[in-house]
Amino acid sequence: MQQQVNHATWLAQTEQDTIALAKQLAAWVKPGAILALDGDLGAGKTRFSQAFAEAIGVKGIVNSPTFTIIKEYEGEQLPFYHMDVYRLSLEEADELGLDDYFFGEGITIVEWASLIKELLPADRLELYIEHLGDEKRRIQLTGYGEIYAGWCRAVSEIGAGR
Repeated sequence: MQQQVNHATWLAQTEQDTIALAKQLAAWVKPGAILALDGDLGAGKTRFSQAFAEAIGVKGIVNSPTFTIIKEYEGEQLPFYHMDVYRLSLEEADELGLDDYFFGEGITIVEWASLIKELLPADRLELYIEHLGDEKRRIQLTGYGEIYAGWCRAVSEIGAGR
């Protein structure tokens, strides 16, 4: 059986538009959800993660886990795992036991996820954030698996005309 794959594009004119996408995705998440973020330095991966965390009820400051690699937070309903694998080799990442996070009861966002693509679950939502100047962003979404492909279809409908 072939895995479902779907794509969507979200054009954010302002930071609030990026936050709106994070909030919408947060409304759909279930335990074990994986969001794989990529984009250039300064594109807004951490800002997206902060908005997402706030939307699932994480209290306090969510900042980049660049040097700690993984930060764990408590959301209102589910734990939130925020990862930044920029400084890791594939081999180093493989030794961290990421499956415990990926297949656990929490929600995981991985920044720079393309660096460990081989370790990511087959079913996931990939987001590529492209900086277009000022607050403008183009966010390309690719959903792998039935759930995430459905999210992309829904984002396409919501984002029509954006």
